Amino acid sequence: MRTGRYARWFAGLIDPERGAESPPPKRLGAFFRWALAGAWGPILLATALFAAGGLFEAVVMVLLGRIIDATVAVEGDFWRAHAGLLLVSVVVLLVLRPVSFFLASSFQSIAVMPNLFGQVMARLNRHTLGQSVSFFDDDFAGRIAQKQMQTANGIVSVVQETVNAISFASAAALGMLVVTGFVDLGMTLVLLGWLAAYVLLLRHFLPRIRVRSAARAAARAQVTGQIVDTVTNIKTVKLFAHDAHEDRAALESIAQFRGRAVHWAELAVWFRFLLFLLAGLLPVSMVGYGLMRWDAGAVTSGDLTAIGGMAIRLAQMTGWVSWTLMTIYADLGEVEDGMRTLSPEHGLVDAPDAQELVVRDGAIAFRDVGFAYGRAVGGVSDLNLQVRPGEKIGIVGASGAGKSTLVALLLRLYDTEEGVIEIDGQDIAKVTQASLRSQVAMVTQDTAMFNRSARDNILYGRPDASEDEMRAAAKKAEADTFIHELEDAQGRTGYDAHLGERGVKLSGGQRQRIALARAILKDAPILVLDEATSALDSEVEAAIQAALERVMEGKTVLAIAHRLSTIAQMDRILVMDQGRIVEQGSHDALLARGGIYAGLWARQSGGFLGEAAE
Repeated sequence: MRTGRYARWFAGLIDPERGAESPPPKRLGAFFRWALAGAWGPILLATALFAAGGLFEAVVMVLLGRIIDATVAVEGDFWRAHAGLLLVSVVVLLVLRPVSFFLASSFQSIAVMPNLFGQVMARLNRHTLGQSVSFFDDDFAGRIAQKQMQTANGIVSVVQETVNAISFASAAALGMLVVTGFVDLGMTLVLLGWLAAYVLLLRHFLPRIRVRSAARAAARAQVTGQIVDTVTNIKTVKLFAHDAHEDRAALESIAQFRGRAVHWAELAVWFRFLLFLLAGLLPVSMVGYGLMRWDAGAVTSGDLTAIGGMAIRLAQMTGWVSWTLMTIYADLGEVEDGMRTLSPEHGLVDAPDAQELVVRDGAIAFRDVGFAYGRAVGGVSDLNLQVRPGEKIGIVGASGAGKSTLVALLLRLYDTEEGVIEIDGQDIAKVTQASLRSQVAMVTQDTAMFNRSARDNILYGRPDASEDEMRAAAKKAEADTFIHELEDAQGRTGYDAHLGERGVKLSGGQRQRIALARAILKDAPILVLDEATSALDSEVEAAIQAALERVMEGKTVLAIAHRLSTIAQMDRILVMDQGRIVEQGSHDALLARGGIYAGLWARQSGGFLGEAAE
């Protein structure tokens, strides 16, 4: 979209992609400074220019008073006698005042506002993405997204209103105080008394509005989280016929929000009523006092006109400024509420001197590893495992045996509570998380898809891959055929078709084939398969099994499976129970041993690990 040169210049004053130099602080003032770092120059210039506009309000009233006095006292040619006064008035009204507002609006509306939301949102999102999986496990996805939007919008709103309304009105009030001081000290005292009453009213109401606004924001986010949770799991809702149950849950959240909103609105109504009452008192007292001084001959008609005009203008601004302040305090409450959710430090971070992981052979070692998710039981304990370079390991065991925990620890989704995990002799706790995960390709049973095109979902494995490489991976995963038949609601077809949220438009088998294509394209030296073919029918599984065997060549492989036939050809099979490895060996050796694995094999029906295994 084309814009003018001046607009491009103003828009380039802030880089919205500039990162923060530290994690977000937990105190409100410091949090604002963190969010606005890099944008202060344009913000302060816009503030100064709007303040200049406020001073012009007082200047215009003074000029009006001088013209009135000149008109009353005119003798002879008015235009010639007061040409200088008229020229100054024209320059102020047609040049200085409009230009100051133009520049102020340019800084605010072009330089600050469009960029500031992007800057704050990017910083919040970048910090949130760095959180460990535990952070996301403990919250609603929709609630986290709502908090990011709420906090970014709140900060931008506070800045916008402060730059525009507060700086303008403060400068206007200051200018009027100066003018009344020159006209009559008594008028200054009247104005100061009114301002004191105004400040006291604000001090009483605004902190309370801030608290109630934070509570309202939290209730609103809960509504969003509840509804997003329902929509995300809509198929489960339908299958269990729980529309009414979810409706009641939503209504309960909505009722909580309604109560908080009414609590906030009750205070806002009283606040506005008293403000309008106080606003009406200002011109009555100022003009009334001015009339008494005019009647005594202490002030001129022009002075009375200027003071009256300023009093009316300030009274008009009172409602605007007060509502703005109430909005600012409400936004501050929302920012504080979002800050509590989004500002926690990262629970899992790279070591200060973390190095890039270099995988030469793909050897993996678990040494006395223990992890129980912070509980007394569960996870894995005293786990010792040596995986040779290029070795293919199958992992079996009942639910809760520790199989997925082992894989999660290898990927450092959690830090071990005891022991060390090494890849090619490198402690994974001492390498960067990004370099670790870039060397591991994983396909899970519950495969997540982005609501993006099929192409984008496959290219997630290696974004810089060519079109031919991407399509070749899809063909190896037996996904190319069904992808060509895809069409979304916008008419996009084939590799351009979008897959819906979490790949909802695909069957489970189709999602797993795209996930396999993604892993094939990534071509990492370590491959993890967590029930990678569980959603496939036997015919497709047979075709993909051959592709997997080709993909596994030269790689170190860890494959979790309940369908034992899929791992029977592995170099070694581990049997896990209660977080420990209780058996290991080849398929034939474990059958000959006659232990747990042999029992599982014997009890399988159709290749699945049944309930009897537990």
